[in-house]
Amino acid sequence: MRMFRLLLSMCFLVAAPSVFCAPCAPEDFETHVSGSAQCLLMRRFGPTEPETMVVWLHGDVSSGGPANYHFAPAQSAATQFAGAHVLSIALVRPGYPDGSGESSTVAPGSGGRTDHYTRENLEEVGVAIERLRAHFRPKFVVAVGHSGGAATTAVLLGMKPGLLDAAVLVACPCELVAWRANRPGARPWTASENPRSWADKVSTASQVIALTGSKDDNTQPDLARGYVNALQARGVDARFALVPDESHNGAFRSPQVSKALADLLAARPAP
Repeated sequence: MRMFRLLLSMCFLVAAPSVFCAPCAPEDFETHVSGSAQCLLMRRFGPTEPETMVVWLHGDVSSGGPANYHFAPAQSAATQFAGAHVLSIALVRPGYPDGSGESSTVAPGSGGRTDHYTRENLEEVGVAIERLRAHFRPKFVVAVGHSGGAATTAVLLGMKPGLLDAAVLVACPCELVAWRANRPGARPWTASENPRSWADKVSTASQVIALTGSKDDNTQPDLARGYVNALQARGVDARFALVPDESHNGAFRSPQVSKALADLLAARPAP
C-alpha cells in the first residue's frame, strides 16, 4: 500500500493535467476501470465501437450485500438497443463489492456506505466515466442512476458539465438535506454533496428525465420534482414523471426506465 501511494503521488507530479493515471492493474475496460486514485469494477455489454454509451449507477444498497442488481438491466439495454449501437456499462461505485469477491476500492474516510456522495467518491466516478468515454469514443453518453446512483449522476451533471449528454434519474434524493431530514432516525450527511446545490451548474445542452415511484416511501417524488423544476428554470431540457404504483426499487425495474432511455436515444443529435 505504501509503494502504491508513492507511485500514485509520483504519477500526479509528472503527469500533464490532461493525462490520467491508471490505478487499476490491469485496466481492461471490461471488468475494471480507473478513477482518479481508485480502481472501480464494471461490466461491459454491447459493441466496443458504439454510437452511444449508457453508464448505469446503482443505489446505496443500504440493506447490505453486493451492488450488482444493475448488471441485468444494463445487459438488457445493450440487447434492446443493439440496433442503435449502444454500449451499456454497469459501474460499481467506490467501496462496493460486486459479488465476485472483488470490490471497487475507496479512499479511507471518504464515506464508505454512508455519507457516500463525497467530493472524493464523485470524482472517482466522474474520472472513470471520462476514461470510458475517451476509450470507447461514443458520440453520446447517458447515465442511468438509481437512488444514490441518481444523486451521484445529478451532482456530476453540475460538477462536470459536458461529461454526460443526458441522464435518467430514478428515485433520486435530489434534495439531500430534506431527504435525510424526512428519514426517521437518520442523521444529516455533512460530507456528501447535495444535487440541488449543483443544479445551476448543469449545462443547458443536457437532457434529464427523472422518474420516481408514486409509492416510494424512501425518496419522495418532490425531491426529484424540485430538482427538475430548478433545471427547467435555467432552460435545461428536463422533465419529471411519476411511475404509477411503484415503490423505491420497483421504479427502477419498471418499463418506464427503458422508455425514458429510448426517448433520449431518439432525441440524440444527428451525427
